[in-house]
Amino acid sequence: MTKEPSFYILPSSLPLPIVTRHQINTLNHESEIRMSQTNNQSFSRALLHTPEGVRDIYGREYAAKLQVEDTIHRKLNLYGYQDIQTPTFEFFDVFSREIGTTPSRELYKFFDKEGNTLVLRPDFTPSMARCAAKYYMDEDVPIRFCYAGNTFTNTGSLQGKLKEVTQMGAELIGDGSPEADGEMIAMVVESLLAVGLKNFQVSVGEMEYFKGICAQAGLDSDTEGELREFISGKNLFGAQELLTGKGIASSYWEMLLKVTEHFGSVQILDEARALAGNERSLRALSRLEKLYHVLCEYGVERYVSFDLGMLSKYHYYTGVIFKVYTYGVGEPIVKGGRYDHLLGYFGKEAPAIGFAVVVDDLLAALERQKAGPEPEKHPVCLTYNASNYEQMLSKAQKMRSMGQETVLIPEKAESSGKNKSQGGKKDV
Repeated sequence: MTKEPSFYILPSSLPLPIVTRHQINTLNHESEIRMSQTNNQSFSRALLHTPEGVRDIYGREYAAKLQVEDTIHRKLNLYGYQDIQTPTFEFFDVFSREIGTTPSRELYKFFDKEGNTLVLRPDFTPSMARCAAKYYMDEDVPIRFCYAGNTFTNTGSLQGKLKEVTQMGAELIGDGSPEADGEMIAMVVESLLAVGLKNFQVSVGEMEYFKGICAQAGLDSDTEGELREFISGKNLFGAQELLTGKGIASSYWEMLLKVTEHFGSVQILDEARALAGNERSLRALSRLEKLYHVLCEYGVERYVSFDLGMLSKYHYYTGVIFKVYTYGVGEPIVKGGRYDHLLGYFGKEAPAIGFAVVVDDLLAALERQKAGPEPEKHPVCLTYNASNYEQMLSKAQKMRSMGQETVLIPEKAESSGKNKSQGGKKDV
């Protein structure tokens, strides 16, 4: 057997040094170490980032968020709304298609060990309805809930929306009056003013006005749902094509498309009345007029306009709906409405109305409008060394007992460290 040489000569047209087997093994080992270090560094950097659609909130931004939430919470409590907390995830059926909430493709779904399909809540309202039916089945007096928490929607990455947002809201269950509608909208206006937002508009619509015209035109529920999607997306060409394809008479589809033109001050209700030719739509307009009178009593009417072409993707809404718009944010910062049949899915027949503030969008609007609550004062920093620690600790404790935020910092850390209390955003 030929003995393997203890060295190798690398082929080249130029003279090269002789490299031994030991040197080659050493080079390979060092190369593997460098590759491992590079991979570890890349892996560590990847772990620093959050998944798409979620982000970290810290420092001043988070302090401002807590201030806004606390201000809204106090306002809701002043109206007698009591706090409630529901689970972050529920059974899939709580948000099913029959209930008319978020589409299944936008839900975060998973299974428990028993094989039940569970979802992270995309919307608080069905959870509130379930909870009211479970614990207040026999109550015949109005129930007032308020809540705060995060919702989760699996939207497409190209939409540029957060998939986890914080919502605060209120639900009034067991009161189907226009006065209840007015209370909800007044609370919204007062809450937004309390956190410092000045320039906003509450746009109010009525699902029954649209549904009355659909029934008058003879539309089935599926066609009505498709038409709602087109009108909500302001796709009038698609809506017209749908109606003509279904053989709907031109007088009716012109009436349906004209719904989108009815927006503005309370005077547009008179214009809409002249167009509507059915009792259901006329009752909806009368309801809006009564609501406007209630809002005048609250003194918030100047923040309110009407839009009869405003429809919701949530099919559980049955009557008055409203959204709040402000500049600096492309989406409504508040959404709400009446859902008089939703509790029936859980065994309790009761009218209800509620709203949800999208806190993240509200904060973005406040920042861009340079509004919002006054920032909290920075804590007082006391430095100490080995010789005066007891003295400075005693001083810090006294200041804390008086309500002053106080931080103790070693002199060496104070001189070499950087102040990282300036909050910000990471990884949208």
